[in-house]
Amino acid sequence: MSEKQKKATAYWRENLKYLVILLTIWFLVSYGAGILFKDALDNIRMGGFKLGFWFAQQGAIYVFVILIFVYVRLMNKLDKKYGYNED
Repeated sequence: MSEKQKKATAYWRENLKYLVILLTIWFLVSYGAGILFKDALDNIRMGGFKLGFWFAQQGAIYVFVILIFVYVRLMNKLDKKYGYNED
């Protein structure tokens, strides 16, 4: 395997690691907080709403948008680390 292929494999492996972590957070927030842990979270109120309801209706969307920005930042760092940035 050439040095270029090793670099590309390491880049892709690190990218997949980030994706798995972020998608796990996405799953836990959308399915976990909105459905699985809803009853437990409903004991907590946020802005007058039950927390389980809030996550199902609004909180998950906020988390998804934050995850997008986190992914962009992580990928920009990864691009620089492996020399794939456009700067």
